[in-house]
Amino acid sequence: MRVLQIIDSLRPGGAEKMAVNIANALLPFVDKSFLCCTRQEGLLKKEIKNEVGYLFLSKKSSLDPLAILKLKKFIRENKIELVHAHSTSFFLPGILKLSGSKFKLIWHDHYGESENLEKREYRILKRFSKLFSGIISVNTVLRNWAIQKLDCNKVIEIKNFIPELELTEESKIKLRGNQDDFKIICVANLRPQKDHLTLLRAFEMLKPDINVSLHLIGEDPGTMYSASILKAIENSSVKHKIFFYGTQVGIIPFLKKADLGILSSRSEGLPLALLEYGMAGLPVICTRVGKCPEVIGEYGETVPKENSKALIEKINFYINHPDKMNIDSTQFQQRIKEKYSELIIINRILDFY
Repeated sequence: MRVLQIIDSLRPGGAEKMAVNIANALLPFVDKSFLCCTRQEGLLKKEIKNEVGYLFLSKKSSLDPLAILKLKKFIRENKIELVHAHSTSFFLPGILKLSGSKFKLIWHDHYGESENLEKREYRILKRFSKLFSGIISVNTVLRNWAIQKLDCNKVIEIKNFIPELELTEESKIKLRGNQDDFKIICVANLRPQKDHLTLLRAFEMLKPDINVSLHLIGEDPGTMYSASILKAIENSSVKHKIFFYGTQVGIIPFLKKADLGILSSRSEGLPLALLEYGMAGLPVICTRVGKCPEVIGEYGETVPKENSKALIEKINFYINHPDKMNIDSTQFQQRIKEKYSELIIINRILDFY
């Protein structure tokens, strides 16, 4: 079998990471694994293994004829049998299917606003869904939505996973601030969905005499929202304890230097950051959105979204109960290894193929 992952961007994000993860993980199991980036390259390109066939289309518009022809030629010359399109990247292979190309097309839904599906625009997606041989959804809510709203009779829920190779990475990375700080880390791009403001407000409620620091990793997309978050950090009374690292490749080494992982999102699908926290052996606090409560189970703390008071209570609980924090982190790590390992999930994807 020859399989092509297709994604619009290689900037760090959940869907983008999964496209790369799957392309890499398929290598031992298929004749050839490929990945196509249609619109914008980014840091994740460095994580694509050399054995994966790579194509960059540099698409200039939705109906860029040169990009369409380039993709068609690549699929034909490499005898690709199945195209696995992630998020919005279904459009170009859909056009090729309409023009008569014979490959099977699978669409992977990573939609992160699971709590706001009623606002989702899907008219174009519905038309193209008739061309899909199957749909993979990252959670039950998205699976049920696809069954109800789209025209494809093969829909399956498959979880995200973390590559095994990340667990062996060694690094001399050090988090900023005092080395004896209790270090809280949050891996989330500066987007409204991630609600950094709730986390910042909670962090400012900590007693000033506690040796604690906050470490934020994620992309600054240069939007009004991201600018507002960076300004909130600059204006914070505890800005000397808050550190923003921007986009980083290879998150696990950073996580291993932290003491507590947090996600304050107001909406999620199945966030890779939670899986990364678990694999790195971190205790976790997150909001009760999307698949977060299911991922954590009984081995972490959850809070209502947009509730800084509840969040600071859980932070203080872990700071004051290190034994409980260590037990939760160990059991959560084991849970992630058992339920979200690369081998388990890639076998489910292969079965679906």
